[in-house]
Amino acid sequence: MMPPAEDEQSTAEGGEGVGGFALLRALKSGSARKQGCDPFAQTQRSKLQHRRARINQQINKEMRMRAGAENLFRATSNHKVKETVALELSYVNSNLQLLKEELEELNSCMDVYQNDSESISVPMIPLGLKETKELDLLVPLKDFISEHYGEEGVMFEKEIKEFMELRQAMRTPSRNEAGLELLMEYYNQLYFLDSRFFPPSKSLGVFFHWYDSLTGVPSHQRALAFEKGSVLFNIGALHTQIGARQDRASLPGLNQAIDAFQKAAGAFNYLKENFSNAPSLDMSTASLNMLVRLMVAQVQECVFEKVTLLHTQKDFFSWLQLAQEAARVEDVYSLVHQTMTQAHVKDYVPFSWTTMVHVKSEHFKALSHYFAAIALCDCPVASDAELPEHEKAFLQFHITMPEGPSLRVLLQDPEERRKLGKAHLKKAIMKHEEAMRIHGLCKILRKMDILQEVLSFAHKRSLSKYSEIDHEEDFFETGDAPDIHPKTHQKPEIKSPSFSQVKVTDLFHRLGPLSVFSAKNKWYPMRRVHLMRGENGFGFTLRGDSPVLIAGVIPGGCAAEAGLKEGDYIILVNGKDCRWSKHAEVVQLLKSTGEEGVEIGVITLQGSEGPKAAEKKAAAMSSGSGLLKSNKENSRKSLMNSKSASTLLIWNKKSKRSKNSTYSIPFTAVGDNEAMY
Repeated sequence: MMPPAEDEQSTAEGGEGVGGFALLRALKSGSARKQGCDPFAQTQRSKLQHRRARINQQINKEMRMRAGAENLFRATSNHKVKETVALELSYVNSNLQLLKEELEELNSCMDVYQNDSESISVPMIPLGLKETKELDLLVPLKDFISEHYGEEGVMFEKEIKEFMELRQAMRTPSRNEAGLELLMEYYNQLYFLDSRFFPPSKSLGVFFHWYDSLTGVPSHQRALAFEKGSVLFNIGALHTQIGARQDRASLPGLNQAIDAFQKAAGAFNYLKENFSNAPSLDMSTASLNMLVRLMVAQVQECVFEKVTLLHTQKDFFSWLQLAQEAARVEDVYSLVHQTMTQAHVKDYVPFSWTTMVHVKSEHFKALSHYFAAIALCDCPVASDAELPEHEKAFLQFHITMPEGPSLRVLLQDPEERRKLGKAHLKKAIMKHEEAMRIHGLCKILRKMDILQEVLSFAHKRSLSKYSEIDHEEDFFETGDAPDIHPKTHQKPEIKSPSFSQVKVTDLFHRLGPLSVFSAKNKWYPMRRVHLMRGENGFGFTLRGDSPVLIAGVIPGGCAAEAGLKEGDYIILVNGKDCRWSKHAEVVQLLKSTGEEGVEIGVITLQGSEGPKAAEKKAAAMSSGSGLLKSNKENSRKSLMNSKSASTLLIWNKKSKRSKNSTYSIPFTAVGDNEAMY
């Protein structure tokens, strides 16, 4: 994984939240860090999230009680104690069931996230954010800084507290672009936290606690990957809330909704492909696969609404297009419904979600047949000149060709068109009634006035059209209309998260360049060396930047006598910290010393064998393999923070081109990218 976009001078810009407020706190560096919504703001969405947090805590308490009771039941041999514990377990299980039902009802509160406009739109399914516990990293990080980096941990309290404040803020993101940037900023900071404080061979001893988005069941892990995955899940969930709140009666609102649901699908898909073995069900492969398909279906529904909104030409072809778009929506919702009813997901997904998806599948199938009937009954018969184009369109319209006369007769005979249109309307009415029947089975959906209104309107419209074309003298039996071939002019795009768009500053920048000063590297304690300039200078060659590397030491020279070695890094010159100093800056400090000499501080990486090994290790570190090896997330690329890495790579290329390295040539011949002092 490449490091996230980093900018030493700037952080992501702040913004105001919706349904709360986002405060901007000016930092001493002059940048501003976004804050989450006011946790005490009494908006419908915040009240819902507070109820979710309260239920999650109660579920956690009941599950701990159940675990204790089960342990006691297994451990005791006293019959009376077993009876008492069994009774207590029944109470606990009953309470857990009630709490899970209450949480399911919260997850079914879709109307809170919908737009407040007066236009009638079918509600979309949003996700609530995963809840987490507060995390105190002050002591663990201070201890690690002292033990691993040899620095005073108390000197980094400001940075640690700033990170903890950022984590607290991302728990309540605003429902807009600023909230998304806040979550992305925290996600990017986790890269630096991982690289600085999570060595592969040792645990930091910190547990990350998160609650399942749908069941409220708590999970915890020491792996930082669990924290990353949970934040990524919330990025996807926030996209669903942003998509659901758009005014889909307008073209800009529809475009924003399409973009939001596509990004939600991308976040869940990225999570599915790059994080494995999650302890919570909402991040399991089966659940994420269901969520990706659900988001794609909602994108397809928005595309249909967009086509409907732009449907200005009431001709034969435009009605056929609407019918095929509706059939495409029905097709993807049918796939989602199949996914939701699979064994691994069926008992996990809220019943209201499964019912809503099933209702939409039947509703859009009914719409596809209704629009087909309109194309046949309301549009004029094709002329001889128009007939070839009409035949071509109609050949690709049905999955199977309708029984009866030839296609030419069907398109040019008004009575045959009416018969087929009547068959389509009959099927549309049947599907409308089936959608309303399924809707009535769910108590939560029955409370949704908007959904009831949409279904009733569509049903009445089809009935009215059927009555209009039905004649008393019709003695023929209405046949079964063939299904319509699904087709769309805009396929949904799964948009993966673009982490590099949000620039962040490494909060622990003062520890030094990440290529050297990371949790993966170990080095010997800093050595202070006093050097006096001899006839041939200090007797060593320097290479690179941030920090500057000692590439070679002249045998018998001043540097060799003082104990300097090839591969040492200069991090201090006369008391000045040189971890981030450029080559020219260190050279200037060395040249400016007088007869009293210079005192430098150097470190040596453990396991290094001279500058070549040190450079190779630093280059490998700068490429960003800072995450768990079990995580495929390491493949994520970023364009930022590559400047220092590129210089190391250039040195490697040059050393490969040269047959003789700096270790074998005399010091009278110094390489182009080295300087002798």
